[in-house]
Amino acid sequence: MGIIIDGKHVADKITEDLKLKIESMDKKPHLTVIQVGNNPASTIYVGLKKKKSEAIGIKSTVINLPETVSEVDLIDKIEELNIDLDVDAILVQLPLPKHISEENIIKAISPFKDVDGFTVENTGNLLNNIKPNVYPCTPKGVIRLLEEYNIDIAGKHAVIVGRSNIVGRPLAVMLLNRNATVTICHSYTKNLSDITRNADILISAVGKKIIYKDMVKEGAVVVDVGIFKDANGKTTGDVDFENVKGIASYITPVPKGVGPMTIAMLMENTVELAKQ
Repeated sequence: MGIIIDGKHVADKITEDLKLKIESMDKKPHLTVIQVGNNPASTIYVGLKKKKSEAIGIKSTVINLPETVSEVDLIDKIEELNIDLDVDAILVQLPLPKHISEENIIKAISPFKDVDGFTVENTGNLLNNIKPNVYPCTPKGVIRLLEEYNIDIAGKHAVIVGRSNIVGRPLAVMLLNRNATVTICHSYTKNLSDITRNADILISAVGKKIIYKDMVKEGAVVVDVGIFKDANGKTTGDVDFENVKGIASYITPVPKGVGPMTIAMLMENTVELAKQ
């Protein structure tokens, strides 16, 4: 059986280190999260972020806006936070209601307070192998896990299933910048299993059960970024964990894999922006 990558343990270690750093800072870092409406999943995520922030000494403000808020009013609120010297990091919880353009909202956030690393400036720098102000949280968490377990990236064939702007695309660039050969697969990819079976490092970020034992090469590193509830209400991921763990050399579980790392990287990004 492969080694199970303990994301929760690594994340706890990172946040303990951050707690010590924050204690020595003159001013507490300040993260402001804007939530529009009351999407139940978003409410859980926002609550987790606030709880973790406060536990390690980050000042956390949550601004709840009604589902009906206009795009103009939301942008005005972001611009107000951009010039607020007390606020170090801004996060707008996605998804947003249909009448608001996510693209316009991300554009409105100052790249120097963009804790998610989603703005055009930060994304463009990443694409050009220039250090952005911060790296996107989930891809950064995946890379950190690989590094913590001394998994070599250079020269490896990394296959990513999923091409979102939040995970797949930035992660592909970060792996490329570390000298991996990268293949990105998506809903239009033909013969998916022929490609995944060639992966030394297989990463899935889709949000549905999609990776089964016959799709994984013996000894591959398998990273499951997907998280959702199955028909029985059990939290699960993209990978058929029980059957794949026997052939993978390393594998992340769901939960307690990439999820805790995403929150830990959000905390780390907040501290980095406060220092900048």
